[in-house]
Amino acid sequence: MIEVRNLTKRFGELVAIRDISFTAATGEILGFLGPNGAGKTTTMRVITGFMPATGGTVKVAGYDIFDDSYEVRKRIGYLPELAYYYKFLTAEELLRFYARIFGIPRAEADRRIEQLLKLVELESARKRPIKTYSKGMQQRVGLAQALINDPDLLILDEPTSGLDPLGRMKVREIIQRLKNEGKTVFFSSHELGEVETVCDRVAIINQGELKVEGRVADLVAQHQANLEQIFLNIIGYQPQPAA
Repeated sequence: MIEVRNLTKRFGELVAIRDISFTAATGEILGFLGPNGAGKTTTMRVITGFMPATGGTVKVAGYDIFDDSYEVRKRIGYLPELAYYYKFLTAEELLRFYARIFGIPRAEADRRIEQLLKLVELESARKRPIKTYSKGMQQRVGLAQALINDPDLLILDEPTSGLDPLGRMKVREIIQRLKNEGKTVFFSSHELGEVETVCDRVAIINQGELKVEGRVADLVAQHQANLEQIFLNIIGYQPQPAA
């Protein structure tokens, strides 16, 4: 579903991502890990077509993201880390707004809105303004808007950031349901325990370079450590001795 080959992105003299390559198969959950400033969000913005690459290629469902951008964007749903919605709108109004952007016919939009509000457990709050929603509810309505076009690939940038344990659990359940429906989910997160639970494979990036890619179980067996310890070793973290 995703094929990234030798991807590089420069901002002047700064190399944000350098010659990275990875893949994600159809129906797979791929976790994208790295410390702040590692290049995760830049990579996601290039894959979604919001930012041009300096070098390399990216394909989604076999389509080049630059040469076939229209076809690619039809197949992608995207939830940025800091999403902003018109908070005077209700969840139902917001989803209808995005359905119109995608040119979805009214009858089809009605059907999808009903399905998505049920999926993200916001049926009872559908008429309430988004400004009255909790952080977890706002994140779930964001997931719903990312799914309004029924994408094959869902890209989520820190989808559980700032959520309490219940909110994280609900988002995790939604991601698992999407996998069961055959959708590919590519998401970044700092919640390493959650990633270890949910993801089929992970890719770890540090200072713009891809360090590790593989199945979670294989990496844990290979390194004889949990995912958190593997991550800390890769980024070179050294705990300070107690005073």
